[in-house]
Amino acid sequence: MSDIPTDISHDQFAVRRQKLADLRAGGFDPFRANCAQTHFSGDAIKAYVEGEDNAVRVSVAGRLVTIRIQGGSGFVKILDQQGQIQLYVKKDVLGVDAYMAFKKLDFGDFIGVTGTLFKTKAGEITVRVESYTLVSKALRPLPEKWHGLTNDEQVYRQRYLDMIVNADSRKRLMLRSRIISYIRRFLEDRRFLEVETPILQTVAGGAAARPFETHLNALNIDFVLRISLELYLKRMLVGGCDRVFEIGRNFRNEGMDRKHNPEFTMLEVYQAYSDFRGMMTLVRDLFQGLCRDVLGTMTVTFKDKEGNAHDIDFGGDWREVRYKDLITDFTGDANWFSRTKDEKIAYCKGIDLFVEPTWEDFEITNEIFSKKIEHTLIQPTFVTHLPKELCPLAKINLDDPSVIDVFELTIGGMEVAPAYSEQNDPDVQRAMFEAQAGGEQQKVDNDFLLALEHGMPPAGGMGIGIDRLCILLTSADSIRDVILYPQLRPAAATAEIKN
Repeated sequence: MSDIPTDISHDQFAVRRQKLADLRAGGFDPFRANCAQTHFSGDAIKAYVEGEDNAVRVSVAGRLVTIRIQGGSGFVKILDQQGQIQLYVKKDVLGVDAYMAFKKLDFGDFIGVTGTLFKTKAGEITVRVESYTLVSKALRPLPEKWHGLTNDEQVYRQRYLDMIVNADSRKRLMLRSRIISYIRRFLEDRRFLEVETPILQTVAGGAAARPFETHLNALNIDFVLRISLELYLKRMLVGGCDRVFEIGRNFRNEGMDRKHNPEFTMLEVYQAYSDFRGMMTLVRDLFQGLCRDVLGTMTVTFKDKEGNAHDIDFGGDWREVRYKDLITDFTGDANWFSRTKDEKIAYCKGIDLFVEPTWEDFEITNEIFSKKIEHTLIQPTFVTHLPKELCPLAKINLDDPSVIDVFELTIGGMEVAPAYSEQNDPDVQRAMFEAQAGGEQQKVDNDFLLALEHGMPPAGGMGIGIDRLCILLTSADSIRDVILYPQLRPAAATAEIKN
């Protein structure tokens, strides 16, 4: 079965094909190589001089999305990267032949026009078209304007159509680009160096996750797609780059839900001579700058998985709370961390929380945090000093050796940015790798340990899930709404499952 959609009007497809054949028979090929363009739509609208109709000449181009033509004149609208702009076409200006050809254009066709700007009686800045060129013929019709794409699967599979008919979706995905651009400028202004590290790696290090596996024929070696950026960026600290960051793709062969996609974008930042508290300041300044300079507001409305709306205030100071305090407050048991595993399992059974009897104590406790506490942390919250077993890459706290100097920044009920005081003692790092237990175990990267033995400065490090950040800042319902092309089954496989 083909991935080409079949839910279209074959009559419309045939009519458009015939129009294309007629154009070519008349010596005109609409699929042009280029088109003169002096302005995007938004820039053209800004170029209008108030009270001076027809004084500014522009050339704009885009896709026809509205056509209202009667008799010898009419209005149409085209869509480009910045939005829509209205065009006014008139037979007396274009000439009879050009005007009649214009009337044969279809929704979705791309045209380029040249003309002058004026303001209509309704107050809309419009291009008075003096000449136009059909530069690309749309052979398939667009979704209906008011009904659009009603199938979520089609929205993600045919994102290009979603961006044409859904202004909110287009705005959200373009806002993502601005968010990433701001992050780069923010870090560069603070003397951070952007670097690129390998996606193909021999050891899936820096996190605990199931990797995608592949094979490099040239070397006859098995590789994995990276699950984290961390260990190669820390090698940069060893190499003398004191402030580094990377915005890159990670790949984890695990589950999919509203917060998880197998291919996702991470920002990781490492700053020598800092620690996890330095990262607190950095991430708060970054997020507040994004809200102020990109969104224009410090308050963002976020919808949880039940569809309930919450106003998240990114301004001011953010809450800081210890992981252990959250657990003891929730369980009502000040002695929770000294309880036996059997007692903890019995408690979980009493609150209808499933845990495996084979799990370690810290895994049982973390299941309580993950399933019962995390989703309640709506406002920006630094959850600090997690159990040392949860991350072998962080410094152990000097006052309480059962925890590490870390925070997990939780907003909207989900972890957005973990950060550590980075472990730079190679002997302690090796011991923590080897002591890691349960399903969270990750392979020991001996090459990374070799780098540490050459000396790494003390540092603070942080990761930010760009997709989750965009969910928060764009009020999206799901991670699939902020990724241009999320992973899906092929259309053929989806149809077979339904049948």
